[in-house]
Amino acid sequence: MIQHFRFGATLLLLGGTVAISYFNGRGDSALARPLESIDSQLDGWFGSDDPPPESGVLNTLAATSFLSRTYRRGDASMNLWVAFYAHQQAGETMHSPKLCLPGSGWELIEQQSARVQARRLSVGINDIVLMRPGDRMRMLYWYQSPKRVVASEYAGKLALMWDAFRYGQSSGSLVRITFADDPAERDHALSFAGAVMTQVDRCFGN
Repeated sequence: MIQHFRFGATLLLLGGTVAISYFNGRGDSALARPLESIDSQLDGWFGSDDPPPESGVLNTLAATSFLSRTYRRGDASMNLWVAFYAHQQAGETMHSPKLCLPGSGWELIEQQSARVQARRLSVGINDIVLMRPGDRMRMLYWYQSPKRVVASEYAGKLALMWDAFRYGQSSGSLVRITFADDPAERDHALSFAGAVMTQVDRCFGN
């Protein structure tokens, strides 16, 4: 049963990517504000931009633009990563962290959902724990487009299909926040995530 479900889900993702390529116009959907305009002071945290990743990582990412920034408050820190895709099609779509990170040595050991308060709404996001020898971290992540925030990769693909068909655009972003796997830090990160969500929404012009 599980194998059938995974096979069906894979077909859905592949079919969704083909459909997006078919329905989407070639005009790129630009951000109203660049990702770099996300405030460097958020929810009591102070951020500084990280060094750019290696060219191989950028080629794999294939994003239109991205932001990598580390925020600190006292001795605590968390990393914000936002990858924006102006025009998604076959070979140029967002990669799920659950698929990418195991390739860099991380093992997914726990996954659940979480709720974030943003824009006067309670929004569902992903909450996962990853481990590799000598290291352990927690990650919050979600998919955000001009019209919605979704946690599920499959729901996100269906939403992109609809947006491409209805509005002729398939822009979107992957947003992730990584931090130490500590219950107290998780509460802070959820509050921070709500502030980030509002900032990304502003970049989309909302």
